Amino acid sequence: MKKGIHPDYHPVVFQDSATGYKFLSGSTKNAKETIEWEDGKTYPLIRVEISCDSHPFYTGRQKFTQADGRVDRFNKKYGLTSK
Repeated sequence: MKKGIHPDYHPVVFQDSATGYKFLSGSTKNAKETIEWEDGKTYPLIRVEISCDSHPFYTGRQKFTQADGRVDRFNKKYGLTSK
């Protein structure tokens, strides 16, 4: 690897904003906030919107939408029934 062209890779704590789940991982991203981790050391804290703790694919709480046609959706929305 060439010297001086790669960003600094360091440990960072990521926190899921929705659930509060935290995990320690390596990253090149810098943060203004810090947090004390379970090992007693202080690490930069990066807040993320979604992680494996809140993502529907990993939690099994997926929403499946029906593949109704336009007419069926219109009828369902406005209370019309087919004869």
